[in-house]
Amino acid sequence: MSFNTAQNLWTALTSRLNSVGQWVPPFLIRAILFWEFYEAGTQKLNGENWFAGIQDNFPWPFHIIPADVSWFMAAWGEFLFAILLLLGLLTRFAAVSLLVITAVATAAVHWPESYTSLSQLWEGYAISNKGAGNFKLPLLFVILLMPLVFSGPGKFSLDHLLTKLTKGDTTHPITSDFIAKGLGLVVLGLTLFFVMPAVGLILMGLGVALAVADRFITPQG
Repeated sequence: MSFNTAQNLWTALTSRLNSVGQWVPPFLIRAILFWEFYEAGTQKLNGENWFAGIQDNFPWPFHIIPADVSWFMAAWGEFLFAILLLLGLLTRFAAVSLLVITAVATAAVHWPESYTSLSQLWEGYAISNKGAGNFKLPLLFVILLMPLVFSGPGKFSLDHLLTKLTKGDTTHPITSDFIAKGLGLVVLGLTLFFVMPAVGLILMGLGVALAVADRFITPQG
């Protein structure tokens, strides 16, 4: 088999995998996240409010919100945004909202009280809290939410169907400019802000600066 034949076969294979990749993986990510957040929200809706006991652990500005309000927001947020994820409706909005909920929960419950080094912080990458935090599951949820924020829900979604029905662009055009890079930094910074405020603010500040600077950096047509 010649190199060109092998290359053509590989291209044919990967192009078909790319096609399936626009349908199956995003749906599976949405489905597993739906179950996790739906279950958490349902348990809160049917359970007793225990936020009062950790009110002081909530990051700004949530620590000044009454515990009953925080409980209501968290319970209904997890419940409703989980359903939106499953349907693939307003997916990016739902994913960003769940990113914030997850980051706040991490800061209040799963983040270590103190650490002196990254290696000590990493001891909290665990399921069970043995005195160093247990942010493994929240971190995995954040990583799973990121593709939905940046790449959308995939083609097996109401968002995609509505785009087709309204004759919108379903080819998912890519614009790689400084605004795009800035948006990426803002999303990452927003997620980190609640557990590492200084790092989060720096990333968000850099993101805004890049977005603003785009008009001066990018050649105007």
